[in-house]
Amino acid sequence: MPVYEGPTIDEAIAQGLHALGLKKEAATIEILTDAKKGFLGMGKKAARVSIEPIEIEEAPVLEPEAEEVAAEAEESNPEPVKATEEVDHLEDLEKEDAIKELALYLTNITNDMGVPALVKIQQEANGLIVMNLETSKQGMLIGKHGKILNALQYLAQVFLHRIAKEKLSVVVNVGNYRQKREEVLTRLAQRTAEKVKETGRPVFLEPMPAFERKMIHSALSKDDYIKTHSEGEDPYRYLVVEPAKKYF
Repeated sequence: MPVYEGPTIDEAIAQGLHALGLKKEAATIEILTDAKKGFLGMGKKAARVSIEPIEIEEAPVLEPEAEEVAAEAEESNPEPVKATEEVDHLEDLEKEDAIKELALYLTNITNDMGVPALVKIQQEANGLIVMNLETSKQGMLIGKHGKILNALQYLAQVFLHRIAKEKLSVVVNVGNYRQKREEVLTRLAQRTAEKVKETGRPVFLEPMPAFERKMIHSALSKDDYIKTHSEGEDPYRYLVVEPAKKYF
């Protein structure tokens, strides 16, 4: 890790950040020694700090061929997904009514995108609602790195929060994308945990939906050497994987 010196700790940090072209929040800073004035010019020492960029771990993509299809889909449908219905007249709905309205909402959105999809509803034992979108053009609803699907996911959750009487959680899925994504995230969690243990430093993961962050949190929850927490605001909220202080 590079070491920088200055008359004070703040000046040493400023010099290091300037040399690296970083902002303070994007760097890991460790104070090595404070400055010493010395006596009659003898024993004077500069402050020393070490600085290195914070690493952001990106979740790996799925299959190359799926990425190519998704990239082509984005080129043919570059406009971001937008809500097409006013929901002011819908509020305090019972669970089943809210789910039916959400299915209609997603049907309308996919029609507006030019990728009509059949919405199949699945309710899991833990209360999670899964909206499976069946279409012959899966890549156009997934998008590169799942960007379009995550946008649909965000819209669906916001819509449900607005209209439902109780708090409900939803996952929007296309084909078996979410199942494959879970496998990818589990591997990412394990790899990230090993990296944190080796370096003793936190790793900042890319922004992802709440249920994906929960997958990683769940995968690492039994590891006593690791802690996880989320930072930021949706849809840019991200997970931080860091060492448990009592072991480091």
